[in-house]
Amino acid sequence: MSLSNAQYDEIQRQYQARQLHNEHAVQKRRAHLYGIYPRLKELEELAASASIRHAKELLDGNEAALAQLKQELAYYRKERQAVLALAGVDESYFDPPYTCPDCKDTGYIGRKRCHCFEQAAIDLVYTQSNIRQILEEENFSNYNFAYYSETAVNPETGLNARQTAHNAVRDVLYFIQKFDTAFENLLLLGETGTGKTFLSNCIAKELLDSRHSVIYFTAFQLFEILENYKFKKDADAAASMQNIFNCDLLIIDDLGAEMSNTFTVSQLFLCLNERLLRSKSTVISTNLGIDALSTVYTERIFSRVISSYTMIKLFGDDIRLQKKQLR
Repeated sequence: MSLSNAQYDEIQRQYQARQLHNEHAVQKRRAHLYGIYPRLKELEELAASASIRHAKELLDGNEAALAQLKQELAYYRKERQAVLALAGVDESYFDPPYTCPDCKDTGYIGRKRCHCFEQAAIDLVYTQSNIRQILEEENFSNYNFAYYSETAVNPETGLNARQTAHNAVRDVLYFIQKFDTAFENLLLLGETGTGKTFLSNCIAKELLDSRHSVIYFTAFQLFEILENYKFKKDADAAASMQNIFNCDLLIIDDLGAEMSNTFTVSQLFLCLNERLLRSKSTVISTNLGIDALSTVYTERIFSRVISSYTMIKLFGDDIRLQKKQLR
């Protein structure tokens, strides 16, 4: 992802802050354990002293020094493990609490940017860092089927709202489970307040947690970027489009809320078609029904969506109104 110097420096500051936090956390753990078991600190000091002493002996020509050092260190290590066992911990207790264990909070694996760096760049460039806060609330742990009625029945399917929601969650979990092995796209349908955005956020949370790159846009935000790409033709706009085409998952929320015209329709086709060609998954949520989608977005886009997306329809009363009434 193309970043300005200021953007790169901002991300690097985030990693430096993580590393400092990790260092303080380890120091705090050591101080706590050493306060209870001072022998642990003594053993570390003894091991360090032995290493220096035997190194000098080795330089002075004592060929037995290395074997003696290994034997002495093994003795200290064995006693250390016994003390740690008494404390109910092991060596991993002193491992830094990395946010990303893959790159150990450096942002790089070798010379290549880590997936967490790429996502940090996405969050910064597309100003979607607030999505993290939203996902702390809107995730499967907080999914509540009680908002879906067991008496309201969808005449199209014969299922009540709660059964429909259970089926939707089942299908979404299956989508997440096979995300890395089978290419699939989702179209979430339903009237306002039936939980489409919440379900989209659940998907985003699971895939972000499993170290995938996710870009989340409302339809209005997406078309604004598409417009910049079309008319500005600069390097930043081109880089933004490549990110949209290449991210592991693109979520387009509330499609149909934007002002539709010939331009937005053509750009939507470009975006969806390019991601299909690259086998990159997309999740779209919309309040529009199938007939309305075909009318607004032309037969070409409609046929693409119908043939390449799994449709999941939610049904029920407006959850936002229910929450408002409860408050």
